[in-house]
Amino acid sequence: MDGDGQDGVTGRGGMTGRGGGPDGRTDGGGEDGAREGAVRGPVGSGEGGQVDAALLDALFAQAPIGLYLLDHDLRVIRYNGAARGVRGMPGSDIVGHQPADFAPGFDRGELEALARHALQDGGYVREHLVRGRMPADPRHEMVGAISFFRILSDTGSPYLVAAVEDVTEQQTALDRLDILHSAHRSLGASLDAIGSAQELTDVAVPRFADSATVDLLDEPLRGLPLRTGPIDPGAPLRRAAYRSVHGAGPAGPSPGPVPHGALSTYGAPTPYSQSLEDGRPRLIRGLGGEEQWLASDPERGRRLTGLGVHSMIVAPLVVHDAVLGVLALYRHRRPEPFDQDDLELAVELASRGAMSIDKARSYARERSIATTLQRQLLPREPVELSAVQSAHVYLPGVVGPGGDWYDVVPLSAARVGLAIGSVTGTGIEAAAVMGQVRTALRTLAVQDLAPDELLVRLDDAARVLTDEQRGSLPAGADSLPDGLASCLYLVYDPIGRTCTAASAGHPGPVVVGPDGVPVPFPVEPGLPLGCGDGCYETRVAELPVGSVLALYTNGLMSGPPRRTGVREGTGAGEGTGAERGGLDEVLPVGPGEGRRAVLQRVLARAGEEELAQLCDQAVYALLPERQREDAVLLLVRTLGLPDDKVAVWTLPEDPAVVRTARRLAEHQLAAWGLTELEFATDLIVSELVTNAIRYGKSPIRLRLINDRGLICEVSDSSDSTPHLRRAKSTDEGGRGLFIIGQLAQRWGTRFARHGKTIWAQQQLPEGELPEGEGQEGADGEGAVREGSAGEGELPG
Repeated sequence: MDGDGQDGVTGRGGMTGRGGGPDGRTDGGGEDGAREGAVRGPVGSGEGGQVDAALLDALFAQAPIGLYLLDHDLRVIRYNGAARGVRGMPGSDIVGHQPADFAPGFDRGELEALARHALQDGGYVREHLVRGRMPADPRHEMVGAISFFRILSDTGSPYLVAAVEDVTEQQTALDRLDILHSAHRSLGASLDAIGSAQELTDVAVPRFADSATVDLLDEPLRGLPLRTGPIDPGAPLRRAAYRSVHGAGPAGPSPGPVPHGALSTYGAPTPYSQSLEDGRPRLIRGLGGEEQWLASDPERGRRLTGLGVHSMIVAPLVVHDAVLGVLALYRHRRPEPFDQDDLELAVELASRGAMSIDKARSYARERSIATTLQRQLLPREPVELSAVQSAHVYLPGVVGPGGDWYDVVPLSAARVGLAIGSVTGTGIEAAAVMGQVRTALRTLAVQDLAPDELLVRLDDAARVLTDEQRGSLPAGADSLPDGLASCLYLVYDPIGRTCTAASAGHPGPVVVGPDGVPVPFPVEPGLPLGCGDGCYETRVAELPVGSVLALYTNGLMSGPPRRTGVREGTGAGEGTGAERGGLDEVLPVGPGEGRRAVLQRVLARAGEEELAQLCDQAVYALLPERQREDAVLLLVRTLGLPDDKVAVWTLPEDPAVVRTARRLAEHQLAAWGLTELEFATDLIVSELVTNAIRYGKSPIRLRLINDRGLICEVSDSSDSTPHLRRAKSTDEGGRGLFIIGQLAQRWGTRFARHGKTIWAQQQLPEGELPEGEGQEGADGEGAVREGSAGEGELPG
């Protein structure tokens, strides 16, 4: 750059120095004058004025930073050549021009606004960072720290001094540190490998690269153990993440990127295959399209050249000496190629990204193990029963299994127990505790306990479990009031069409009748299991045959429900309701009862849909795309045991009635076509009736039930409990229950509020199992017999 002296500076308009008069002399005016920046008239001799002018010239010539003096139109009056961007530019291109004229690569509006503020208001702008490119060096971005302050001449005319310091290197280093800080803050926020890969590309683009891709092996995506050592170049990798300054794909005629989730292989030898084999990064500073390795992977080469990539970095994702995949960074919009410092930054990003992906892999593996354990501990297939039809859906949450469970337990007298609950916490520990709680419940349920009594005993078991495993329980499971688990337990009787329920901290069921109308069934939840309350209330409801009960866990009601339709008159989304099961209204988004209302509307179609389809429709209506918590839904349709499958007689308290009881049973078996069971049934009836007469209290009732087995029950008003024992050879009695245990599949005692019932169930002969509900007896007429056998009311 040419100038008017050795310092290479020039002037115009009779102004020299910092806005001084024609003689160039200035006076700081003392501390106040320096603070105001006023340029005063000459003081002292002319020799002193020449010294001041010389110092001012030296200032412009020797200052290590760029100095510019601008007039009120923001045109340059004087400048020096210290700034990197103006080196080599003719002085005529600078003097008399505004900065935006000779620095078009910077934001004109930003610079002018700052300068006007300082010039008009006298404000001081200090080290404001600006970024741009100078015409003398357009390939490299320049970062300047610019300061503005106003000075006044003797006549009061304002001038502006601009000091520009080149801080490109310092700011580049700070930018790299900021990128690493962003990576440290962002990576790992997602607990899945795909999310971690996307976070890695989000950190790199656009601040570091113009495009970024992450391709992963299937092992980290599926939570499998890692393979150490080199990776075969032909191994398929799955596109886990892609981001570009152009959006989802490259602009122009080049082929688009590999689709998200698609498998692809890298050609060999290429920088990609080399990085996978030796685990070292590759820096390609200049990519002209003629490189030999592009021919090894022509399809990918066409993508790179079509996008205009001129520089790239390939960094393997390595953790514990195992390669997870590869990170590729490209520059095609910014002209600066990647350099060695950029390579070090890319390696650091790849290292942090690999740790985040491996953390997600470890979590996926633990989640897979926990989910497998959880599924193994849940019932496999719905139990076929005469009392109910059932269907269920279990959806593990994205944060891992949470110990949600359900059960359908066959009980005596053709009844069924329905249970659902949720263990506090997530992971393998929650799944293991869930298995223990479910096993304890099933053990108690087959003892024919009433729902409230069952929960009391289950609460005792939960407290023992909490004390024994306090160190390994899921987080929060040993703290009140959450307790260890929640549980809802119901018993449905298909003969009386009644349902009895009690709850330990679990929401009650949603019930609709066979006509789709909601049936009120308020169940008051007690404290969760493990709290030691020991008091649960029981609710009883009569349910018509064909009613549907929905038992669910809180995960089904968490999060915003999915909208499946629009309000009338919006004109949008038509047909969506039919696709999602016919819900043609906007689903309520409020908590609690709002979501139960949605579930009720789904169940209103129970008469038209199968239970499995209703489960899916409830999931569509209530759950977001990926719910955080476990969700379990158990749907049960009540059935009724036909009257001709049950026979009941009331017997007098007389030992002579035992023979009559046998004859009643024989006639009923003949009516049902079950004469093959006559011998065993006679023995069972004799023993049970004899024990009731000898040890029990009247009234005594005999009941036969022809279900999936032949059930014989004898009830009395005594609370005494019979015990099975092995009689000695010299004992005259004590063999009755032992004989019953040998003849029957199962037997047991069921207690009621007043009295007890001893029952025994035999297996039906082959071919006699009921094929469907509503099957009549062999004689085609009702076989229920009510009355007193002593009064001669014998069948036939």
